[in-house]
Amino acid sequence: MALERLFGVALRPLISRTLNFQTTPFSDISVPPGKGGRVLYIHIPFCEALCSFCTFHRVQYDVEFATRYFRALHIEIRRYVDQGFGFTDVYFGGGTPTVNPDQLVQTIRLLRSLGINGKISVETNPDHLKPDLINSLRDAGVARLSVGVQSFDDALLREMGRYERYGSGAEIAERLARTQGVFDTLNADLMFNFPHQDAASVRHDIDVLHSIGIDQVSFYPLMPATQTRRAMKKHIGTINFSTEKALYRQIVSSMQPTYRPTSAWCFSRGPAMIDEYIVDHDEYLGVGSGAFSYIGGTMYSTSFSIRRYINRIERGHTGTVMHRTFNVREQRRYSLLVGLFGLAMPHARLKQLSGPGVPRALWKELLLFRALGAIRLQHDGYALTSRGMYLWVVMMREFLMGVNQFREQMRHHIKSEHSVYLQELTRSMKSFGRNDDQLQPAPNFGHKLPDGDHRKNTGAAGK
Repeated sequence: MALERLFGVALRPLISRTLNFQTTPFSDISVPPGKGGRVLYIHIPFCEALCSFCTFHRVQYDVEFATRYFRALHIEIRRYVDQGFGFTDVYFGGGTPTVNPDQLVQTIRLLRSLGINGKISVETNPDHLKPDLINSLRDAGVARLSVGVQSFDDALLREMGRYERYGSGAEIAERLARTQGVFDTLNADLMFNFPHQDAASVRHDIDVLHSIGIDQVSFYPLMPATQTRRAMKKHIGTINFSTEKALYRQIVSSMQPTYRPTSAWCFSRGPAMIDEYIVDHDEYLGVGSGAFSYIGGTMYSTSFSIRRYINRIERGHTGTVMHRTFNVREQRRYSLLVGLFGLAMPHARLKQLSGPGVPRALWKELLLFRALGAIRLQHDGYALTSRGMYLWVVMMREFLMGVNQFREQMRHHIKSEHSVYLQELTRSMKSFGRNDDQLQPAPNFGHKLPDGDHRKNTGAAGK
């Protein structure tokens, strides 16, 4: 087993402990506004089709349910602004944020009306690259459009179930070429190390990207949680992590010199926003169902039950239901991980994030990484070496796999979460002078619920 793989396996227990959130079922968790601006992440958990390899929080799109969700989202955003939060850049992720273009544009207009004037990044799918949507997003002020391409290899697209939904590799490339130049940054998200993906397939993807001249490319390794891995094994094939390193080395060498690395897995032709906002932004606030925040050394999570999230917001609560406060050492390690993922970590930024004694406090970690040849000391801080870039891919992959495992667990826990929601609702209604007999069920629009529940509305707000 390669050194990097051993290192990744050794990280898993530490990551699992780090993501051990505490729940607060009956009271709001208050996220402190703090000082200065933060990045705002907005989660849109709806997709028209659900991919077997995707580990993000998403459900089947239903227009009525999504409309109610967007209304709750707008309320939540207004509340944070009213509480004194300041925001810089904004990232829309999902799901598929462009699944309802009108609601998306209304949300962007709301942000601007509230004085949130930073750059806006939006994710989308290849089949949404149509003139009306592109023009609408451009006119709304979107600076960066990120397209979930995954691959241009038709055989892989068929295995993923994306060929019929989104078109052939050639058709996707044509849409990207038409969109190139419309936004400040057009990014293509690709994945590598799929079962049956070889060096020739990766080379083909890179050749297509060069021919388009796209602004930016993010190459993600597969990061499956347990159930996702089982689904992939059934529909696509078995993941082999032993092939990951060679494919990554090919990506790095083939993307340069036209593209320069701006993170361990993002490559840009010039300065641009990148997907990993945690690299450039020390703190971030997430709104919507299943969104994470990191503020003041504490990580927060909103409810993964979309119905519970909506009802909490509609009844004057926050969407945040879980938190995990990092101790000082954990904060420093987290700062080091995400900072060096952006290839370099100046001493000044590390001290700003975690205190003046960081190099001394993290001497074991820094000594280990230097001994492994992963980082080098510069006059103003630390930087990743070429070997360190792949090691950081492994570490970020393991960290995000831990996050994905947490998401998966939350989806499994949604059924029990409904009983908590009923208790919260009972308390809320009593505060308004109503009794339990007056409780009304949350609307069920017949969509696929987050817990896979397809039942008809039986008069119960939850299980």
